[in-house]
Amino acid sequence: LKLADFVVTEAGFGADLGAEKFIDIKCRASGLRPSAVVLVATVRALKYHGGVKLADLTTENIDALTAGMANLRRHLRNIRDVYGLPPVVAINRFPTDTDAEVAALIELVSAEGATAFEATHFSNGGAGAEALAQGVLEAIEADSGEGFSFVYDDAMSLKDKAAAVATKVYGAEGVTFDGKAARRLERIEAEGFGHLPVCMAKTQYSFSTDPSKLGAPA
Repeated sequence: LKLADFVVTEAGFGADLGAEKFIDIKCRASGLRPSAVVLVATVRALKYHGGVKLADLTTENIDALTAGMANLRRHLRNIRDVYGLPPVVAINRFPTDTDAEVAALIELVSAEGATAFEATHFSNGGAGAEALAQGVLEAIEADSGEGFSFVYDDAMSLKDKAAAVATKVYGAEGVTFDGKAARRLERIEAEGFGHLPVCMAKTQYSFSTDPSKLGAPA
């Protein structure tokens, strides 16, 4: 940060896991405030979330891509509405992706009020990410920088912090704790650690705890 005008870091997998921990734990402790979020998506992943089997992901399927957009839409919502940051979508293009699929994804992202850029840096080096880089700069310049927010406040109880992540980010209706877990949380708070953030883990394959529930389950 002292040596460059812009620093890009990989926060982790997904706006529900990596981004939540980066914002609620790392940014809270360090005082850092991101200027924008680059959300990496692939045509293959969205077709998978749209119901296509792994063996068929190389076949063009605009309908499945459109259905799978529900997953990306949830990630965009989290970034923009929960964290208050401007999102930019990087389409990590595979050789089997068709021009029609990439164009459809760019249009679908545009309909959500965000911008997507085809990224081919794996094949073309820096030139393959130039448009993406320019798009990130434009998103930063266009944003006021005043919308950033955490998912929960320090003063909330550990139960309420966990519930905030589950309901605001994961799409859960609520959270229940068994007796042993509830007592353990109460003990942690009694020992003076209730002000700390919570670090929550779940499957990276779904917004739920079930990796088979694709799309945007609630």
